[in-house]
Amino acid sequence: LTIAVSGIFRLRVASESKRSFHRVASMALSRFEYVKQFEQEDKLLPNAWIVVRIDGKGFHRFCEVHKFAKPNDLDALQLMNMAGMSVMQEFNEVAIGYGQSDEYSFVFRREANVYQRRRDKLVSYVASLFTSAYMFHWNRIFERRSLTIRYPPSFDARAVLYPTDENLRDYLSWRQADVHVNNLYNTTFWSLVASGLSNSEAERQLQGTLASDKNEILFSKFGINYNNEPIMYRKGTILLRKPVRTVDGVKKLIVPIFEDLINDEFWVRHPEILDKKVTTAKSDDAVLALSGLEAQPIVSYQLEVLQRKKAGIAEATARSNLSGK
Repeated sequence: LTIAVSGIFRLRVASESKRSFHRVASMALSRFEYVKQFEQEDKLLPNAWIVVRIDGKGFHRFCEVHKFAKPNDLDALQLMNMAGMSVMQEFNEVAIGYGQSDEYSFVFRREANVYQRRRDKLVSYVASLFTSAYMFHWNRIFERRSLTIRYPPSFDARAVLYPTDENLRDYLSWRQADVHVNNLYNTTFWSLVASGLSNSEAERQLQGTLASDKNEILFSKFGINYNNEPIMYRKGTILLRKPVRTVDGVKKLIVPIFEDLINDEFWVRHPEILDKKVTTAKSDDAVLALSGLEAQPIVSYQLEVLQRKKAGIAEATARSNLSGK
């Protein structure tokens, strides 16, 4: 009897302690939760294109430390594309991605309501996802060069609203024009440095020159026709979702496109960017051939993931059949 009473007493004490704890926790919550009033939600205006642009922070030093090739390092650019692909895989609301050098722009559709269009949530998540994907895919891209990452990279991000389709096109045209200006200068500059000039001497020689002057320097001194340089270096990388014919049928993949997006022809060829209701997947002409694309790291990676999923499904089906027997 004494043991029974003691047990009941302990249960009552435990129950009272729990109730007391919940009352204290509830009081603490109501007492301190006023601080939430200091949080300000900055919501992006509706019915406008959202462009989140990622920029490398201190990438001049990052490129120097990791000995990236100048003026362009193909592997480094492909790594940026891998990170861009990861962002587009996470957000179906992204209509187009555009990358060049150490920056990437992601265009969210007008009707996108991700995170209720909260600027801080969207910008911080895109920046953190891009950075983690850059780290995640590093070894895949640089494995053959045995290039070990020396310190973590960082990227900042901003969100800008564009109210009209014309504004959006002009933004992307601006970024692609920027690629041309910078790449022409860098190609000429590093060619001069490679010929024996110091950095300061090369800068002085290029000071005040026009695009035609740089083209002349490249051709007359180094036999380089700038128009024959890889289009990826001259135009940047456009990422789009496109139907691709694979060995397992037509699959929707994120593919790199190297085209001039300033001209109207680009927007005629890819009408789904501005209008998601436009679908060309059923048209044979719209389905891309895998030949040529499979050499692109972002495409080969997606194909490998599809194969792993296929193998996993087959294995699970086999186990299920065995257990059924």
